[in-house]
Amino acid sequence: MSIRKTYLLIAILAGVATLTISPSFAQQYQSGMEVSLSAEQGSTMVTLTGFTSILAEDVAITVTSPNGNIVTIEQVSPDRNGNFMAVLKTSSILWKQDGTYIVTIQQSERNLYKFRLPVQVIGGTTQFTSVSDSSLATHVTSGVPFQETRYLHLDVVAVIGETTIDVRGQTDRLDDVTIKVTAPNGNIVSIDQITPNPDGSFLTVLHTDSDLWKQDGFYTITAQQGESSLYTDSADVEIVDGVIIPEFGAIAALVLAVAIISIIAVTAKTRLSIIPKY
Repeated sequence: MSIRKTYLLIAILAGVATLTISPSFAQQYQSGMEVSLSAEQGSTMVTLTGFTSILAEDVAITVTSPNGNIVTIEQVSPDRNGNFMAVLKTSSILWKQDGTYIVTIQQSERNLYKFRLPVQVIGGTTQFTSVSDSSLATHVTSGVPFQETRYLHLDVVAVIGETTIDVRGQTDRLDDVTIKVTAPNGNIVSIDQITPNPDGSFLTVLHTDSDLWKQDGFYTITAQQGESSLYTDSADVEIVDGVIIPEFGAIAALVLAVAIISIIAVTAKTRLSIIPKY
């Protein structure tokens, strides 16, 4: 075997080996919240720890006494990994009533994540406490390299030749979603706020039959919640003369196929007509 053929064989085997040992891109991520409340017997401190998949909003903590009065209100910010912690001190005069105190943990104004955990306090000191709750759900992505997870997803339904666009989406937060439309020249032609349904879904309809949509080209529709990049998504729709036109998809491919067949048929017929007759 020549040296050149040997090098070629080595290169082929190296390529096969590389393909064989390529790592899987399957990844897991969790959405939801998890909280734990703990206190030692006879202590004056209650420790709250937790995890949330929402990094852009503070976690609100409210403590209610046995008679229903609010004795503590705090806010903590999740770290870059979604973890948070707070220490509640029972040495205040507000904690002097004996009985069960309720610690409420929630995130977002519409209580998307909300938990209520109990702790018993007698004579200003805690009884042994170790309670937790969770709404975490595990999701798996595979087939493509893992990237930053989005918690807001946008789906735009545009029918060819129509002047309305259905903007649908899903989010794990319930604060308002801002829908913004940008024209091909960069001008904002529409901006609106919609409130998601209790399950996180949202829907609005855009109308393209106004003067603001008269520029031909691609319009960008963006959905945004807050400032986090995890809660933004966008899609492009092409508009010509105020109506939706198709991208180069199935219909355009069919038209092209018909055109090619016609050209072939005409060419074949022409060739037949110039065959000399004997």
